[in-house]
Amino acid sequence: MTHLGSTSPSPVTIGARRPIVAAERPATVSAGTVLRGAMPPARRFWWTLAAGFASEASAVALLAVSAWLIVRASEQPPVLYLSAAVVGVRFFAISRAVFRYLERLTGHDAALRQLASTRAELVRRLVPLAPDGLARTRRGSVLGALVDDVDDLQNLPLRVVQPLAASALVAVGAVVLVAFVWWPAALTLLACLAMAALVATLWGWAAGARAERSIAPLRARLADAVLDHLGSLDVLSAFGAEEQSRARIAAADAALRRAVVRRAGAQAGTAALVSLLAGAASIAALTAAAPGIASGALGGPWLAVVVLVPMAVFEVFAAVPLAAASWRQVRASAERIASAVPAESPAALVHEHVAPTGVAPEFGDGIRLRGAAVRWPGTSVSAGSAAVPSLHDIDLDIRPGQRVLVMGSSGAGKTTLAHALVRFLETDGDYTIGGRSVHDLAGDDVRLTVGLCEQQPMLFDEDIRQNLLFARETATDAELEAVLARVGLGSWLRERGGLDARVGERGALVSGGQAQRIALARALLRGFPVLVLDEPTAGVDPAASDLLLADLLGAVRGDQAVLLISHVAVPEALVDRVVRIEDGRILA
Repeated sequence: MTHLGSTSPSPVTIGARRPIVAAERPATVSAGTVLRGAMPPARRFWWTLAAGFASEASAVALLAVSAWLIVRASEQPPVLYLSAAVVGVRFFAISRAVFRYLERLTGHDAALRQLASTRAELVRRLVPLAPDGLARTRRGSVLGALVDDVDDLQNLPLRVVQPLAASALVAVGAVVLVAFVWWPAALTLLACLAMAALVATLWGWAAGARAERSIAPLRARLADAVLDHLGSLDVLSAFGAEEQSRARIAAADAALRRAVVRRAGAQAGTAALVSLLAGAASIAALTAAAPGIASGALGGPWLAVVVLVPMAVFEVFAAVPLAAASWRQVRASAERIASAVPAESPAALVHEHVAPTGVAPEFGDGIRLRGAAVRWPGTSVSAGSAAVPSLHDIDLDIRPGQRVLVMGSSGAGKTTLAHALVRFLETDGDYTIGGRSVHDLAGDDVRLTVGLCEQQPMLFDEDIRQNLLFARETATDAELEAVLARVGLGSWLRERGGLDARVGERGALVSGGQAQRIALARALLRGFPVLVLDEPTAGVDPAASDLLLADLLGAVRGDQAVLLISHVAVPEALVDRVVRIEDGRILA
């Protein structure tokens, strides 16, 4: 981002500054699209399916062969009759572990590769919306979508598709195996499996579905509460509202904990039901096999296979109810991701149709706006009535070297103008830089000429050097110290111990005025021909605001243009021209 020293407006300050006429609801990506994107390609994932089936089938075969071997050995036949079964036991014991390892290795490799692609795609869709397209989105919701919800998507291939596919194939194979031994027992096994699938899934849905669907929103709610508390701790303490904020965090945490406990209880109940039905299947198989034992048609070793195979099958089948629970959680996460990512960028944002060149457009004779109109995302034209843009009928010129002050009350459209100049917001009408229309330029290229310092500068939890270097990474320490001296921070830098001093999370270790000066130093280091300063004294003591403005404007080169935005008057000697905005229009 080249609006050095800026940050997206916080949700707390949005409502008072942006007029809403009719809610614009851009179409969102469907949850199905998100889920399809979370599945690894078949060429990579089929190895996982094959290894998973082989591992589960080996487990069932191991129990079947072991049961036959133990009972047959008790009859004391010649060892030759047992050698094949002994080899089978060893083979299936080893193959089960080998295939399980291959399943985990290939499955996690495929899922994590796809997870990285999914997160990158989500970021790719969100970046064009920043900052203004995300201004009304809660930070916890975006954080949850990018981290927790995307992480949950890996459960789709690993805990839903693979277990269901392996369990279904193994269950069918086990029924066929038992049918070859004694078909009435196969029918009882099939009936018990069908009943277990129905009962366990319905129980899990009734007992845990609501909790599973609520976990992701509750997690975002907790993240919102923590972020709001930490981000506004000084204000909360000053007004004695810290306890209420802590109570809000505790309530969100308790709600999330209850949902997780309900989900765990539902899963435990499902596991208990499956265990009961596994025992019932073995008893039913024994009952069905009794006539064969009585008639001599079914020998002892095969009776052991008929009775014990259902237990192995149900051990594999236990993954089915868990897969159903994981599916509900994955589906809820996909729906949240889909709701956070619009299929199309809002009309008020800039829709790029020109590739960035990396070359700043020539400033020439300056910036020229004629009949310009700008809207914030979230405003639209409703049926039967026209929505009034945040800015309309704007005529403005900014010449090289000029200091232009834009004044107006809160909500008049000053910040809208700043974001339109740096091409965060689309401008209807004429907007040219050096005679070239910005509609023929990439937004990134425009922001090489026009730089924005917002009223809440974005400082990273790094040292001063790193907070400046991303503006121009080739700058030397001497150049960094020189630009800090230009903005009046030379002595302060020496007192702090030099460029290695840290500024804290979002500039917590510096004052508001110092943060503004660091942001301006960053912009000066970049060398923008035009600087837009949006309320640079907003967080500064009124008694020191004029001095700060004098230092900021004095640090700018004579050929650089400055658009200073303020809702209060500034000393006339600091600016060349004053423009007043009221109700989205420039007053004559």
